[in-house]
Amino acid sequence: MNAPGLRRWWVRLAQAGALMVLGLLVLFDLRYSTIGGMSTAAALLLLVRMGLAVATVPLWLPVHRQGSRRLPLAALTLALASLAVTAGIRIVAGDGYLLSGSWGLAESAGLLAVVFVVTRWGAPRLAPWAAVLAGLAAAALPLRAGVENAYVIFGLIQALAAAGAAAGGLYLRVVAAGREQAISLVRAEQRAEFARDLHDFIAHHVTGIVVQAQGARFVAEQDPQRVIAALEQIERAGAETMASMRRMVGILRSPDAAQDAPLAPLAGVADLAPLLAGFNGSASAPARLHVDGPLDGLPVEVSTSGYRVVMEGLTNSRQHAPDARSVDVFVRRTPDWLLVRVADDGATPRTPPARGHGFGLIGLTERVRALGGTITAGPGVAGGWVLDAALPLHRTALR
Repeated sequence: MNAPGLRRWWVRLAQAGALMVLGLLVLFDLRYSTIGGMSTAAALLLLVRMGLAVATVPLWLPVHRQGSRRLPLAALTLALASLAVTAGIRIVAGDGYLLSGSWGLAESAGLLAVVFVVTRWGAPRLAPWAAVLAGLAAAALPLRAGVENAYVIFGLIQALAAAGAAAGGLYLRVVAAGREQAISLVRAEQRAEFARDLHDFIAHHVTGIVVQAQGARFVAEQDPQRVIAALEQIERAGAETMASMRRMVGILRSPDAAQDAPLAPLAGVADLAPLLAGFNGSASAPARLHVDGPLDGLPVEVSTSGYRVVMEGLTNSRQHAPDARSVDVFVRRTPDWLLVRVADDGATPRTPPARGHGFGLIGLTERVRALGGTITAGPGVAGGWVLDAALPLHRTALR
C-alpha cells in the first residue's frame, strides 16, 4: 500500500474509532441520566443535549480544506447554542438541580473535537474565536449539573482539555504550513533549474542551427548532398528545441505542472557520446571524448552538472572559436572527484564573461559552486581555451 493509501486508511480508522467512542458516551449519558426516572423537563433537556452532541459530528468527522470559513462559523453557532442551553439551565435551576446524572459527556467530547478541528483547519481570522468559544462551552458543561466545587473542578479540567486540543491542532497546523512552505521552495528551485536547462539546451541547439545554416550556404553549390544532410540536422534540432521550449515554458507558467515534470535535468555524463555526435555533425572542428574511470553510480546532481559543463564548453567553442581544429573533452573519475575539461585549440582571443553577459557560464558557475565544486575558464597553456570543473562525489571531499 502506498503512502497516500495508508494515510487514508489511518484517517478512516480514526474516524471509525471516534464515532464509536462518541456512541458509547451517548449510551452512557442516556443510561446514567435515566436512573430513577426523570421529569418531562429533564427528558426534553436530555433530547437537546443528545442533539447538540450529534450536531458536533458533521464538524469534526469530515476532512476539511485548509482555511475553511464554514467550519469556524458552524463551530461558533454550535458553541453559542451550547452556552445558551447551559445558561438557560442555570437560570431555571438557580442554585438547585434541574438535571439528574451526567451533564453530557458526549457533548463534551464532541466540543473538544470541534476545538481541535477548528484550530487545525479553520480560517485564520475566525478560527481563534470559534476555538475559544467552543472551549468555553465545553468548560461550562459541568455547571449544568450543579455549581458545587466538584462540578467547577470538572469544568476546569475540561477547559484544560480544550486548551490541549487547541494546542494539538495548532501544532499540526504549523507543521503542515512548514511542509507546504518547504514544498513551495522545492518547486521554486525546480522551476529555476528548468529555466537554466531551457537556456542551456536552446543555446546549444540554436547555435548548432546557425552554424549549420552558415555552412550550408557556403557548400550549396559544391556539394548539394551536404546541404540536404545539414537541413535534416537543422530540422531535427529545431524540432527538439521547440518541444523543449513548449515543455519548459508550460512548467514555468504552471506551478502545479512541475509536480508531474521530470525532476532530473536532461542528461548525465553517461550521455556525452550522443552530445558529441550531434556537435560533430554541425561543427567544423571534431570533438573527441576521453573517459578515465567508470561513469556509472555517480550522484545525479554531479552527473548532470558534468553534462552541463561539457555542453557549455562545446557551445562556447562553436560560438567563439570558429578557427579551432579540434575540441577535446576529458572526463576523469577519482575516488572523491569528477573532473571535467573541455579544451579547444582555437586562436581567437577570448576573455571571461563580464557580469551581466555570458549567462550560461555564470549560471553554470553558481550551479557547480552550489555542489561544493570549482570551475575555471581561461586560455590554455598551449593556446586555445580551457573550461575546467571539479565536482565532489562526497561531502567529505570538501574537508
